[in-house]
Amino acid sequence: MNDEKVVEIKNLIKSYGAKDFQTTVLKGIDLTIYKEDFIAIMGPSGSGKTTLLNILSTIDKPTQGTVLLDGKNVTRMSNKELAKLRKDKIGFVFQDYNLLDTMTLQDNIALPLALGGVPSGQIAERIQALSAAFGIEEQLRKYPYQLSGGQKQRGAVCRALITNPEIIFADEPTGALDSKAGKDLLHCLRRVNDSGQATILMVTHDPHCASYAKDVYLLSDGMMKCRIGRGSDRKEFYNRIVDLQTSIGGDFS
Repeated sequence: MNDEKVVEIKNLIKSYGAKDFQTTVLKGIDLTIYKEDFIAIMGPSGSGKTTLLNILSTIDKPTQGTVLLDGKNVTRMSNKELAKLRKDKIGFVFQDYNLLDTMTLQDNIALPLALGGVPSGQIAERIQALSAAFGIEEQLRKYPYQLSGGQKQRGAVCRALITNPEIIFADEPTGALDSKAGKDLLHCLRRVNDSGQATILMVTHDPHCASYAKDVYLLSDGMMKCRIGRGSDRKEFYNRIVDLQTSIGGDFS
């Protein structure tokens, strides 16, 4: 395991509501993510996994606790500093792709670098490498409405990776895909992670999806209950995840 820390959170607490009517969603979470980790966060509905992802990705702020990203305390950053951090250090992959319908897939992928003023030659080289890795070279000049869900999601992952971020945050990345497209995407994510190109934190309710990660953390009632590691056999890892789901109980959808 690489010992370079990418994200570190300490005693993370998140509450909503007025003082006398507060609901505490996260209750003292501690977690360290290292370079080249591939972590899946699972938990029953209402366990706090999406809230945790939003805080780690700087979309939301904790009530208490510390979030360090690339060694910097993001809870103390200004909005301008956070915007730069997101642009330079973080990649996002959402369930609904978030591609712009008026732009080709190639232009969608290029957008983060184009907005940053990167020379077109460098952008083209990077797009070529990523599109080849994700098997979408033939789709680059098409518009999103001409693509399948799997092709759109692989394009969205390429867009997230094109800036060489410190970490990719993925929120149910296979949620809108059929089983084959989902499996293809997961194979691509695992390949880029195994090659050292990406550190990934993924929120998912699906044990099949989670079994492609290196470690799975179970969140329940706002607390981190346990961690299980993949080992060498993904099928056996999947079975252990299912057993853990069953023991925790609750609706994981």
